Amino acid sequence: MTASIPREAWAEAGRRLLVKAVEEFAYEELLVPEPAAEPAAEPAADAESDPDPGTAPYRLELGGGVLWTFRAARGAFGTWRLRPGTLRRRPAPAPGEEAGPERLLLDARRTLGWDGPTTAEALRELIATRLAQAETIARDLPAAALADLDHLELEAHQDGHPCMVLNKGRLGFSASDAAAYAPEAAGEVRLRWAAVHTGLASYSGVPGLDAEALLAQELDDATRRRFAAVLGDACAHGPHAPDEYVWLPVHPFHWDEAVVPLFAPYLADGRIVSLGEGPDRYRPLQSVRTLANLDRPDRRNVKVPLLIRNTLVWRGLSPAPTEAAPDVSAWLHALRDADPYLRDELRFHPLGEVASVAVHHPLYESVDDAPYRYHELLGAVWREPVTGVLREGERARTMAALLKTGSDGRALVAELVARSGLAPRAWLARFLAALLPGLLHQLYRYGVAYCPHGENTVVLHGADEVPVGVALKDFAEDVNLLPGRRPEYAGLSERADAVLLRWPAHELAHSLLSAVFAGHFRFLAPLVEEQLGVPEREFWALVRAEVDRYHARFPELADRFEEFGLLAPVFDRVALNREHLLGGAFHDRSERDEGFDVVHGTVPNPLATAATETTAAPAARPTTEEPA
Repeated sequence: MTASIPREAWAEAGRRLLVKAVEEFAYEELLVPEPAAEPAAEPAADAESDPDPGTAPYRLELGGGVLWTFRAARGAFGTWRLRPGTLRRRPAPAPGEEAGPERLLLDARRTLGWDGPTTAEALRELIATRLAQAETIARDLPAAALADLDHLELEAHQDGHPCMVLNKGRLGFSASDAAAYAPEAAGEVRLRWAAVHTGLASYSGVPGLDAEALLAQELDDATRRRFAAVLGDACAHGPHAPDEYVWLPVHPFHWDEAVVPLFAPYLADGRIVSLGEGPDRYRPLQSVRTLANLDRPDRRNVKVPLLIRNTLVWRGLSPAPTEAAPDVSAWLHALRDADPYLRDELRFHPLGEVASVAVHHPLYESVDDAPYRYHELLGAVWREPVTGVLREGERARTMAALLKTGSDGRALVAELVARSGLAPRAWLARFLAALLPGLLHQLYRYGVAYCPHGENTVVLHGADEVPVGVALKDFAEDVNLLPGRRPEYAGLSERADAVLLRWPAHELAHSLLSAVFAGHFRFLAPLVEEQLGVPEREFWALVRAEVDRYHARFPELADRFEEFGLLAPVFDRVALNREHLLGGAFHDRSERDEGFDVVHGTVPNPLATAATETTAAPAARPTTEEPA
């Protein structure tokens, strides 16, 4: 982060966060706006104050005589959309003070029932989020320039989780850490490497990828020789031999913050040996703890723990899911490769977590009720890079990037549609045809739910900027199954079966209902209406048409369509901000949230009432034979 914070970027970040806080808190009913009387008509010459016929006035009474007023429209799922420039606080702030998002949280404290520590932590994370967002805004580019960026460069321009207000806290990072390691800094990271004795660590890999083969692919010969010499010297006068160790990369922040102070007993007795710094430069993706290789894009992404808290949880790596990650990936690939629909007709790519090292900490493992971050302290996962599934001329962008608006006010999705030469409805139909069929097939046919939110879903675009497929990531902790022993799960290894969570069908359906429809399309639909001229009801008709197209293609699964209930009139509202701010996310707990997120009430399902006919062009799919 810069020492001097750009004033205009800071102010703009505050405006955006304030509006988002009101909209999302109202959506989750953390705060409950009430209709307000229509104010007296303003002079017609003041166009900005003319009431918008699509909005209505609302008020939020927060106690102590404090009132916030605004105009808003209501959208799908009962969401709130504030009219820009209408949010006001009464009484107005004192001179020199700001009616910003920090003021709103303080005003809402009594309503939310926060004690002092919770209020202080919420403010801390809000300020950190606002600072990170200001940095993003200060570096923003016009939509055309964003469209020209490659996958890694575009990652530095994202706005964070669309549902969560405090979405870039990265608590634990200092300012210099954020400047070095936050995605919006677009920096370069060289990873440290460590050797850990097999009494503490274990290596796992997909069939055919043992530890030696992995290291040969991820480190050059000279680096491996250098590290081997360091390990040999360390073992020369100790009880352990070099072949009793496994090697793994460690984030430099985490080495200083967690490994040296917390693993000191094992550094002292030689069970952990520092090997030195690797030569390759990496860049963090939006998840911060996953990094992509800048020097060798063909080498795998690396996921490593960071002792920071961001968007609800501490960003560690649990040993059991880490050990099982290659098994889960091998099974998912086997399902895809054995299914002609997934293999031959779709571009559906699970980005395999092909190798891992899990490290245990015996002292903390003896403390069952320790905060869970002490049970996730060290490990690494190697994931296939998206570059490996791209064909000539194709680009990869996370689905989250489709929500991005450039510094010129033009949405990235509008730029992509214009470049494609397709009509907006036809482009959207192709996007939905690239995204939904594979997810639907995995859910209905195999009872497998990915976690396909915007960051985990990478959309593949052809040279003409038309979506042609998707790549999915994050498996060992984010793939969920149905209860019981089913034939579809026969290929799961014992350790993979033990870590994948099970949920009844109507809850497993949230992988689409909440992660995609309410968690992403809820924000994409109004953007499409504003910038592409496709009304929201028509967008949902396009979504419904793609679901209906799948249902018609596989009528033998009709009983499962009903069981999962994707077209049900209502479904549970996932409330991430409730979990964050009221569910104990600021407190030290021994258990990570391993279920679906906190729910609060229900929301109407726009797919249930969407027209099933649309004027959009058919979602034709190109031939998708995989390269050898």
